[in-house]
Amino acid sequence: MNKPPISRFPVPEISDLSEDIRTRILAVQEKSGFVPNVFLVLAHRPDEFRAFFAYHDALMEKPGGLTKAEREMIVVATSNANQCQYCVVAHGAILRVRAKNPLIADQIAINYRKADITPRQKAMLDFAMKVALEAYSVGDADIASLNAHGFTEDDVWDIAAIAAFFAMSNRLANVTSMRPNDEFYALGRGLAS
Repeated sequence: MNKPPISRFPVPEISDLSEDIRTRILAVQEKSGFVPNVFLVLAHRPDEFRAFFAYHDALMEKPGGLTKAEREMIVVATSNANQCQYCVVAHGAILRVRAKNPLIADQIAINYRKADITPRQKAMLDFAMKVALEAYSVGDADIASLNAHGFTEDDVWDIAAIAAFFAMSNRLANVTSMRPNDEFYALGRGLAS
């Protein structure tokens, strides 16, 4: 059976990409063993590719009060709320790996309120969901609730920025009809990939 295309828009060949984008994609392939489709789909628009991944890395790869697993929790919960199959599957895989927990991504995607997470993480996801779905209603009480759970001003900004960035990403993935790589489904589950 033929697989559906990974995007409804043109997908360039890696060999046709500019050197900086090609180098980034090949480095990801070397590390993970495959090229996540988001890299190929976004390479269709090189300037936007560069801007997207620069902001992605600034949010997701930096040190701070949020662990890398907690950052992925935000992506999985809000991406599910935005019905983004690509991001739930891809970032669910990353979350399973970073949390070293084969159950956590499914729990968070389905209903983070019942997931095996801490009260602090639940407060983080409550706020992230509010940012993703009704940012207009965020107020001082939301910030105070996060502060009561030990989140700093920088942490609050990070939670909001991750939720907002991935809301944009979710919409692009849905519009492009971005297909998750098959490899993501087995990652972090203890299954053969």
